[in-house]
Amino acid sequence: MMNDFLSNSYLFGGNAPYVEELYELYLDNPNSVPEQWRAYFDNMQHVPASNGETDARDVAHAPVIESFALRAKQNKFLTAQAANSDLGQAKKQVSVQSLVAAYRFLGSRWAELDPLKRRERPEIPELEPSFYGLTEADLDEKYSTSNTYFGQDSMSLRDLLQALRTTYCGTLGAEFMYISDPAEKRWWQERLESSKATPQFSAEQKKRIMLELTEAEGIERYLHTRYVGQKRFSLEGGESFIASMDALIQHGGAQGVQEIVIGMAHRGRLNVLVNILGKNPADLFAEFEGKHGDDLPAGDVKYHQGFSSDVTTAGGPVHLSLAFNPSHLEIVNPVVEGSARARQDRRGDVDGTQVLPVQVHGDAAFAGQGVVMETLNLAQTRGYGTHGTLHLVINNQIGFTTSDPRDKGSTIYCTDVAKLIEAPVLHVNGDDPESVVWATQLALDYRQAYKKDVVIDIVCFRKLGHNEQDTPALTQPLMYKTIAKHPGTRALYADKLTTQGVLNAGEADQMTVDFRAAMDEGRHYHTSVLTNYKHQYATNWDSFLNKKWADATNTSIPVSELKRLGEKITTLPDTVTPHPLVAKLMKDRRNMVDGNQPLDWGMGEHLAFASLLSNGYDIRITGQDSGRGTFTHRHAVVHDQNRERWDSGSYIPLQHVTDQASFSVIDSVLSEEAVLGFEYGYSTTAPNTLVIWEAQFGDFANGAQVVIDQFISSGEVKWGRASGLTLMLPHGYEGQGPEHSSARIERYLQLCADNNMQVVQPTTPAQIFHILRRQMVGTFRKPLIIFTPKSLLRHKEAISDLNDLAKGSFQTVIGECDATVSIDNAKVKRILVCSGKVYYDVLAFRREEKDQNVPVIRLEQMYPFPHKAFSAELKKYPHLEEIIWVQDEPQNQGPWFQVQHNLFENLSEGQKLAYAGRPASASPAVGYYAKHYEQQKAMMQTAFGKIKNFLKK
Repeated sequence: MMNDFLSNSYLFGGNAPYVEELYELYLDNPNSVPEQWRAYFDNMQHVPASNGETDARDVAHAPVIESFALRAKQNKFLTAQAANSDLGQAKKQVSVQSLVAAYRFLGSRWAELDPLKRRERPEIPELEPSFYGLTEADLDEKYSTSNTYFGQDSMSLRDLLQALRTTYCGTLGAEFMYISDPAEKRWWQERLESSKATPQFSAEQKKRIMLELTEAEGIERYLHTRYVGQKRFSLEGGESFIASMDALIQHGGAQGVQEIVIGMAHRGRLNVLVNILGKNPADLFAEFEGKHGDDLPAGDVKYHQGFSSDVTTAGGPVHLSLAFNPSHLEIVNPVVEGSARARQDRRGDVDGTQVLPVQVHGDAAFAGQGVVMETLNLAQTRGYGTHGTLHLVINNQIGFTTSDPRDKGSTIYCTDVAKLIEAPVLHVNGDDPESVVWATQLALDYRQAYKKDVVIDIVCFRKLGHNEQDTPALTQPLMYKTIAKHPGTRALYADKLTTQGVLNAGEADQMTVDFRAAMDEGRHYHTSVLTNYKHQYATNWDSFLNKKWADATNTSIPVSELKRLGEKITTLPDTVTPHPLVAKLMKDRRNMVDGNQPLDWGMGEHLAFASLLSNGYDIRITGQDSGRGTFTHRHAVVHDQNRERWDSGSYIPLQHVTDQASFSVIDSVLSEEAVLGFEYGYSTTAPNTLVIWEAQFGDFANGAQVVIDQFISSGEVKWGRASGLTLMLPHGYEGQGPEHSSARIERYLQLCADNNMQVVQPTTPAQIFHILRRQMVGTFRKPLIIFTPKSLLRHKEAISDLNDLAKGSFQTVIGECDATVSIDNAKVKRILVCSGKVYYDVLAFRREEKDQNVPVIRLEQMYPFPHKAFSAELKKYPHLEEIIWVQDEPQNQGPWFQVQHNLFENLSEGQKLAYAGRPASASPAVGYYAKHYEQQKAMMQTAFGKIKNFLKK
């Protein structure tokens, strides 16, 4: 056959474009071209590779075209009529293949997705046969369909067109052809085309879908009539989402999923709590009636609440965890990813088969909130990947209150941002619950197969306003006239199942009656939730909750142990060639261990990490330069100068301290908001892991302020959600301008109350050692905010020795300890109180001025304020009259206004409090070094000079 084909070749040089198009189809999918062409192209592909093998596929197009032209010239018996006939038929075959490709690419644009049927079908010429020169006369001609998965080698064009439209233009529209991996694209083609995107469910499966719709609609209508006008962010119009969630859990359990971590905004949340996670309806009703417990200092509204439970599936119990989240849209996304990653790490779930993150979005928020893009960008990274997330979009088509689609965004679909990571998107009509459920199962299959994100866009509507107090017809009058006439998804599906004989007449109505009776009794109508079940990987926070604050946690380590650990972390294998600067650093650190050199900041930090690892605590530190440190003080990662690959060209000494705990240091993507949210989520699931996020400069945390405000500082008082997350924020005024000076200390102190977190500014290597250890060996878990230094990392006086690490604990207050002065406490009338790097500036100025009777106290912990320790320092000076607070920051910034009342509380009668620092400023710092120096000098002179306008107690 092949010889006949070649001897009758009709290809001349003028038909080169056709050959190229055919060859392109072959390269994408060899089965997409007729057998004779495939055999010839296969023969062309078998050219010897450089290694003698013949498995290279892609070769240049020109030799292929030249080969065909040569064969054509050699064919002396070819008649022009036969050539034209064969060429015309072949071109039609290519046109058919192009039509198939067009439906795969663009078919979703013609899909029947809108339950309200308000969308007009756009004009897409590429989806019409006429665009490719195919006419009515060609519809009954048969063409090869070997490049499709419809189960036939050939089909008439009419049947093929119908199959394509059923598959790609029904109530499910799939977008996936932008995926780079050909195998993944073929996976989608096979799954969609082999079934023509038409689910085949048994009667029992259909009844379960009906049950979920009954519960979804029932709870909303019950709440609407019982609690009139109260906010609940109703799911009415999007009830198929509940059927989707049920299918996800059941199908996931059958595929080995054991934990699902869910993040979602407000809409439908109460529905999910009751009908999916199994929250007791009576408890929800009590919340509507204003009842609450006294276990939380603040609490939160109903539609921010999280919940956890265990449900039965065919594959065994599945643990469900719905994350708590505030009203800031989509900010819960990275929190969920971090929690899921921690659970995967705890289980040793290296491919994510057992732990599945699920994100539920609103249409406007998914398209409009930048944290969505930031979180998607983490998906395939080593430090933040969770092996694929399943995204569900409750697409009510209007977002919040947008009245004109042109104002919603700049993309065709609200899900287009997901194409950033080539995530496939399944758009599905919410009024076809079977398609919604099938799309969910299909999406989960893909995620489990390829460990990548996938999106389900449930196109539905919103029966009520944004909340139950809105009147949506004010902005969408015609849309809400249509909605008013809509019978509801449940009613439509009930009619369908009754017609099919799946349900008996009246059975659907009886389900509604029975559901309402269950609600009246405050119980579930149906639930798969297990009671008194606790899975083996559950995290136990009991030992860290309801603990009284304790400053004096013993964090000392014997000198012998410090030396042992120091030797381990300063020893490099012979196979690693460090940079000369790093080699010197390692040599210096070994001298520090041997007692020949004082400890610097980096060594104090390293010894803290090593000791915690030795105690069995895992450590995870991330940030944009965390491996070496922004100011190159850390060098936790030693890069071999003869190799560049990260996996084989780097050595991390802290990973070789012990086999009982893990150390991870990750140079993060250029993101603050999503990365900090991720680390917070990780910390809430890993109480025995020291989780650190390090800002490149402290004020870069500004880009993640919502995470700090809504989770880190308030999560415990709102939701009872504990966290031991540590933030390292470089801070210090060295004349580097407004963006590289201040970590905005005042913002963190303003958020402090209820012993919610720790705010410290250590000034020595021993202090960073002890505070890091306290964060783990202490009996409580609270967020720790550390304002870390810049110039002090190598300051000749910011040093410690091994004995400082081997005894005591973190000092919340450090009294006067400068050995170069001799202070007579009885003669002291003025003391200076400061925090951070400015302490060393004060010392230098005092020595220059030779002022022997002005002690300096360092406030190392600003919150909780150490009243006992601070008061004890003041009592050392019986004739004290003046307490001067000295700070680098402008007067309206920094700690001054936040610590002022605590300082006042410790003053005795007649003592005065004053401020020495930069004047109030709209900017965090000046941008001119000369002006910075002038302010610094004036600040020192004020601190040591005569102060007027004292604040009296």
